[in-house]
Amino acid sequence: MSQMNSGQTVSMISSVRLEDEKNTLIILDQTRLPNETVYLELQKLEDIWDAIYHLKVRGAPAIGIAAAFGVYLGVKGSSADTYEEFFADFGKAKQYLGSSRPTAVNLFWALNRMEARMEQVQDRSVAEIKAALKEEAEAIRAEDEQVCESIGRYALSLLQPNWGILTHCNAGAIATAKYGTALAPIHLGQEQGYQFKVYADETRPLLQGARLTAWELKEAGVDVTLICDNMASIVMKEGKIQAVLVGCDRVAANGDAANKIGTSGVAILAKHYGIPFYVCAPLSTVDLECQTGDDIHIELRPDSEVTSKWYEQPMAPEGVKVYNPSFDVTDHSLITAIVTQHGIAYPPFADSLSEMFRKEAASKKG
Repeated sequence: MSQMNSGQTVSMISSVRLEDEKNTLIILDQTRLPNETVYLELQKLEDIWDAIYHLKVRGAPAIGIAAAFGVYLGVKGSSADTYEEFFADFGKAKQYLGSSRPTAVNLFWALNRMEARMEQVQDRSVAEIKAALKEEAEAIRAEDEQVCESIGRYALSLLQPNWGILTHCNAGAIATAKYGTALAPIHLGQEQGYQFKVYADETRPLLQGARLTAWELKEAGVDVTLICDNMASIVMKEGKIQAVLVGCDRVAANGDAANKIGTSGVAILAKHYGIPFYVCAPLSTVDLECQTGDDIHIELRPDSEVTSKWYEQPMAPEGVKVYNPSFDVTDHSLITAIVTQHGIAYPPFADSLSEMFRKEAASKKG
């Protein structure tokens, strides 16, 4: 465990990185923010699983990056002599890490991409296969940085200087390789003098907005105001909000989007007040095999997150029943556009998202 040097800025933060010579995954422990900025040094697969499950590393892209580095470290020490033996070791590590966050599609996207790379080099020595896995994990991280910057540029084209922007949860630099998704246009706009006024929902019950978004934007010099989740309606009614930007954990083929619990309510309010609601998501978050939001598994989390986690004493009667879904699904009809690294997808999303994948395939061929 290590602490970040005093005075380090958000733009310098790397929330997930590999120190290969030490067989170590370094993550920014987001459960310790905003009071402590602590980096964890993880070597055991169990500790990486724990970091993903307990949201020490969070945000769909960052989870994918952590999974890629994690599965590489999980098999780096394998004593297998043959591809078949090594593949079996890889399969165990992949299955184990995949059980940590069942809703986050980036987790499985990254693990499947690592497996595909391994299969591409199966005719090589085990040592060469390990090197290929490391190379692929590093590529996933580097590509995410480029993807986030591209999402930021497209999203910024939808916004105007001095606008008030509401965001929910945290889809910022600390949730990705750099820049963020929903916060990328805000960071880019800050560099270009847009002077956005951002309203950050606290995002109950884990307070990602209060602990993370407010911290990240304040550190970046952005004009940010923290509000309770149930204040979103009044700031919209008062004309303080001109756009809503959110990230996403999974997008279905029809455009339904699963994001942190409370996002759907914000979208309903935005629709009522005539405010555009934008989902910022890399294509790795879009699951074309998932037809609608009804097919998205919603993770249930511990009761204690609601009743006692943030309090010196429990704030609910002992033994009271608690329902704590981690995500909700925003219906595609409430979404103005989905911003990807290949452009802006508008309704009907079944067509426009498929077009984004065609653009991606063409870019890879080019």
